[in-house]
Amino acid sequence: MKKAFFIVNMLLLAVLLALDVVYIVEKTLLIKAITSSVFVIIGIINTVFAIKSKANLKFPIVMLIGLVLAMLGDILLGIDFIVGAGLFAGGHVLFFISYCMLSKFTLKDLIYGVVIFVPSVLFMVLAPMFEYGGALMEVVCVVYALIISFMVGKSISLLVSQKDMLSLLILIGSVMFFLSDFMLLLVRFGGVAVADILCLVLYYPAEFLLAFSIFVHSLKSASDVDVKDGEKVGEQ
Repeated sequence: MKKAFFIVNMLLLAVLLALDVVYIVEKTLLIKAITSSVFVIIGIINTVFAIKSKANLKFPIVMLIGLVLAMLGDILLGIDFIVGAGLFAGGHVLFFISYCMLSKFTLKDLIYGVVIFVPSVLFMVLAPMFEYGGALMEVVCVVYALIISFMVGKSISLLVSQKDMLSLLILIGSVMFFLSDFMLLLVRFGGVAVADILCLVLYYPAEFLLAFSIFVHSLKSASDVDVKDGEKVGEQ
């Protein structure tokens, strides 16, 4: 079963990357919606794997809901930027919560988040290249930056404390997500058109890594259960 689900993940990754290229070339809302739905489908399939593996379902479910919000945010971003950004922000909050399910929130998480947020917001506010078109949009971008900064900060802290493949995948996915959003900021409010391609090159692989983390978590969770069961048998 494990091998079959892994192969499905890799096949869907290929589909996702192909659609990513198609969307870069032909930017339509339909293609965008289809592409975004793929990483949610991956999340659903991996959640099914978690259920079949009898793994702890808290992380998979919260992560999956975060992926759904990201998909909706991605689709609506071009229709209503503030609504789309709000959905993305909600997704990041859920990603953060799912990370905290792997490792409890600590002061280090806060420190990492602040270290990322402060230079980011200073650049956003002080760089003369940015034109937000009003205070409301600027505040929305700053609040969004705060949320994603703490999400990334928690992923850094997670790898520092756990040092395993799951934490590494989460860190890479989170950082790529952050960089993708930074590219979007440059495109949307800084007029840097070339950053649009970099945004898309980073974004969909980042979403795959987060969706794939459900599969890796399930393997780890099931393995931990087997070890505990083995220890109980040994004690008897």
